[in-house]
Amino acid sequence: MLLDSGAIGLFMNTAFAKEKGFRMERLKNPLLVRNVDGTVNMGEVIMYQAECNIFFKGYVERVRMDMCNLEKMEVILEMPWLAVHNPEIDWEKGEVRMTCCLPICRNKKQEEEKKEVKKAEKDEDKEVLRKLVPKRF
Repeated sequence: MLLDSGAIGLFMNTAFAKEKGFRMERLKNPLLVRNVDGTVNMGEVIMYQAECNIFFKGYVERVRMDMCNLEKMEVILEMPWLAVHNPEIDWEKGEVRMTCCLPICRNKKQEEEKKEVKKAEKDEDKEVLRKLVPKRF
């Protein structure tokens, strides 16, 4: 995965998406893709999107990603995503931590957790509930 402060979209490599079995949805209006140097991307247009989860060290988020040819990269996360989530990056150690999300992200995460709890309560899945509730409680 590439954290790209110059990108303006969430992108997934089409070949990677197919290999991993993501369900791709065709866009009504394809989008022209340009590379960082202004040239048209080899795939030329984005014709598909896929909904997927981002999992990172306990952090989970559901997003829609545009499918395009990223050559060697599997996923690119864009500047607006980085601004909302404001990850803590230690460049010397090469470590990323999700500790600084803005309120919009925390609220979204809390809503997702509430949905999971309601679903688990409905299904009476006590194991799922145990995982969602911190051990100290």
